[in-house]
Amino acid sequence: MRFDLHMISSWITPGSRVLDLGCGKGDLLFYLQTQKQVRGVGIEQDEDNAAFCISRGLSVLHGNFIEEVADYPDNHFDYIVLSQTLQQVYAPEKLLQALLTVGSRVIVSFPNFSHWQVRLQLLLTGAAPRNEQFPYEWHNTPNIRIITLRDFRIFVRKIHGVILKSVAISSHHHETQGRIVRRFPNWRSTYGIFMIAGGSGGALPEREGRPLPPFSS
Repeated sequence: MRFDLHMISSWITPGSRVLDLGCGKGDLLFYLQTQKQVRGVGIEQDEDNAAFCISRGLSVLHGNFIEEVADYPDNHFDYIVLSQTLQQVYAPEKLLQALLTVGSRVIVSFPNFSHWQVRLQLLLTGAAPRNEQFPYEWHNTPNIRIITLRDFRIFVRKIHGVILKSVAISSHHHETQGRIVRRFPNWRSTYGIFMIAGGSGGALPEREGRPLPPFSS
């Protein structure tokens, strides 16, 4: 399982109700169900991936995120996971607001466009950067958003959310190994992971702590 998914799984309480949006081949859901006994559901927009998840015995729907999420009642899930998918969403504000209604906590991860190698490549070449996290050409990329850690914090305030936890990591696209970045994360991390809640913060376990201060740089 990818390193960022290991980090996300460590935040999820055993036995909780989890919705995984853009669950891919279901690695996170499979792990959570077998190791943490969660009641998990996935929504996947790729038909082949959804079929593969079902073949693994997972409860996964093939469909549009916003349309499928609208069918659930308020606070139906303890956690909703949106991992390495936000940069491909057409209406992120609409989707996140819907998720904060349906779920008590939303965990989001995305590639950090302000990593120093991305900044340097853009400065020196004047062309759209390409690397392990952004491997596509500008004309065929599925990524329609470029997001930095700082951008996401500003966005959460805009939608009246609260950041409960955050971590910056250095890991390549599908690697199982990585490390946490504590110094200058907006420069040095390849991915950011955030746990957010609605403006009130919801009914949260004490161990999940208070909202964290913003990243520097």
